[in-house]
Amino acid sequence: MNSLNAAWIWLLIAGLFEIGWPVGLKMAQSPGKSVVGLSVAIVGMGVSGWLLWMAQRQIPIGTAYAVWTGIGATGTYLVGVLVYGDPTGLERFLGVAMIVGGVVVLKLAQ
Repeated sequence: MNSLNAAWIWLLIAGLFEIGWPVGLKMAQSPGKSVVGLSVAIVGMGVSGWLLWMAQRQIPIGTAYAVWTGIGATGTYLVGVLVYGDPTGLERFLGVAMIVGGVVVLKLAQ
C-alpha cells in the first residue's frame, strides 16, 4: 500500500473517531454517565486529531479537513437519529446527502 492510500485510511478512521467526541458529550448529559461520556469524548478527540495529523502528511489540509468533518458530521447525525431519536425528514436527509456528495467530489478530485 502506498503512502497516499495509507493517508486516506488514516483519514477515514480519524473521521470515525471524530464521531466519538460529540457522542461522548451527549452521553455525559445522562445521569451517572458523565465520567464515561467525558472519557469517550476525550479519547475520541485525541485519537481523531492524531490520525488527522497523520493523514495531512499526504493529503492537502483543506481536503483532509473537509473529509474529516464530513465523516464526523454525517456519522454523528446518524447516531443521533438511530440512538437518540433525533428528528428526521427529507430536508435533513438531503443536507446529509450533500455533505457526503461533497466529500466524494473532494476524493475524486485528488
